[in-house]
Amino acid sequence: MLTIASRCWLCQCPLHLAVQGICSLCQKTLPAAPPCCLRCGLPSSGGKTDCGRCLLKPPPWDAMIFASPYEMPVSGLILRFKFSGQPELDTALARLLLLRWQERYRMCSLPRPDVLLSVPLHQKRYFSRGYNQSELLAKPLARWLHCEYLPDALSRDRRTPPQQSLTEGERKWNLRKAFTCHVSLRGKHVMLLDDVVTTGSTVHEISKILRNQGVASIQVACVCRTLQT
Repeated sequence: MLTIASRCWLCQCPLHLAVQGICSLCQKTLPAAPPCCLRCGLPSSGGKTDCGRCLLKPPPWDAMIFASPYEMPVSGLILRFKFSGQPELDTALARLLLLRWQERYRMCSLPRPDVLLSVPLHQKRYFSRGYNQSELLAKPLARWLHCEYLPDALSRDRRTPPQQSLTEGERKWNLRKAFTCHVSLRGKHVMLLDDVVTTGSTVHEISKILRNQGVASIQVACVCRTLQT
């Protein structure tokens, strides 16, 4: 008898390999992003070099990789993953991100990461949800990329209001001095993983900390990227 783990999360058709999570037919229908800047991940006419925004004010990371724009059906899977108690979606979502990373890697635009970090939750939010969704995504991804995963390298020291309810300016202020890095990563190629990047305020704040440590490079990875500025 087939279990839910052996069916596509979108169409419910049986899967040949349960680890796929989403069948090949559904993958072909997932929303495609327009040409985007390889650094900030926002729409750009070229899509091959840094956009004008990044040339004028470069973000503290070197590249952004995302599996899908924040649109249905992937955004729906993210909501189920985070808020509906379905942590078993982790492998399917991480695999979507892996496929996109491999595509970028073949373009020779990314170094293979030495270390993978996940955006941390505050302890109280972790206990209320029961898990950190970014941590669940990071574990299979680090295994597939053959890099070290450091789940305790970052901590969130202040409990901040949810970012979704804030403006872009409020998000930046909300996260000031909210994170700490507890390990030395000097000279390392780092991948920083989150489930969704909207304005980029969270990964911006963490990336600044990593830059101050002297890391070799930072690639921000997420399942979904919001493309509206």
